[in-house]
Amino acid sequence: MDRIVEIEKVSFESEYEVTLRPGSFDDYIGQEKIKSNLKVFIEAAKRRGECLDHVLFYGPPGLGKTTLAHIIATEMSSNIKITAAPMIEKSGDLAAILTNLEEGDVLFIDEIHRLSSAIEEVLYSAMEDFRLDIIIGSGPAAQTIKIDIPKFTLIGATTRAGMISAPLRDRFGMQFRLQFYTPSELAKIVSIASNKLGKSCQKEASLEVAKRSRGTPRIALRLLKRIRDFAEVNDESVITKNRAKEALDSLGVNDLGFDEMDIKYLDILVDAKNRPLGLSTIAAALSEDEGTIEDVIEPYLLANGYIQRTAKGRTLSHKSYELYGIKFTDDKGLFDD
Repeated sequence: MDRIVEIEKVSFESEYEVTLRPGSFDDYIGQEKIKSNLKVFIEAAKRRGECLDHVLFYGPPGLGKTTLAHIIATEMSSNIKITAAPMIEKSGDLAAILTNLEEGDVLFIDEIHRLSSAIEEVLYSAMEDFRLDIIIGSGPAAQTIKIDIPKFTLIGATTRAGMISAPLRDRFGMQFRLQFYTPSELAKIVSIASNKLGKSCQKEASLEVAKRSRGTPRIALRLLKRIRDFAEVNDESVITKNRAKEALDSLGVNDLGFDEMDIKYLDILVDAKNRPLGLSTIAAALSEDEGTIEDVIEPYLLANGYIQRTAKGRTLSHKSYELYGIKFTDDKGLFDD
């Protein structure tokens, strides 16, 4: 029991952060196709009096996977238990969590791709048959104990769907990829959040924040809080476009949403003179973890066509050539500035 309490304490965010989360599908901006499908599946499950089938959300960080899990639990009138895969170190940890669930509960596991194979084996029977198969002992004396558990809905979230084993992935009845948000969607999110934070935000200011938020609500809200600080120290109750631009420029976020790490990343590829660079080479040059580069830096650059992944490595796209004022002089990729 102590282990479960510890896991839930670590996983929950502060009450202040949760207040910025939308509490229903009607309040949730963006991901319209996913919302539409989920509404149908939730309504069907409620009419049958069943648990919702297991759900997998994947995509870049900060797009609302955890928020959707909370909304699903609310719509199903269920409790939600939250943990992260790295916190589940042994099969006993998972067994303790599952046996303490109540009928109809939602279990949300973040970074689910980081579950060990031994933990996954325990999860298979729990997801399919709502039963735990626990092996006690080893060798000829080993015994398998079967424990029935309450029916529940597992919601998994990951930034790396490709790293989830096929047997685990196939046990999710619903799989959704979250997309980057449009500037207009982000502007709505910023406007709503600013009111919750006690500041009204001019439409032009909301759009300015949206344009520089990399299509990601989490980044938009983080930038909004810092802009609010600038407005606060200047005794302003309304966030203006000029104040937003001043704050964003001060934070090192340019008009394209690039921060210092994005610019360094692109500069490395520029210096490579169109020679493809491997992930390990870029990581060493940036003094950054490869996982952070793949999960945080590259998704936005790829989605917006600034870089390309090839079999030989990462290269700049023609969009970036134009951005940097670079042009080819021949088919071999030599540059003129």
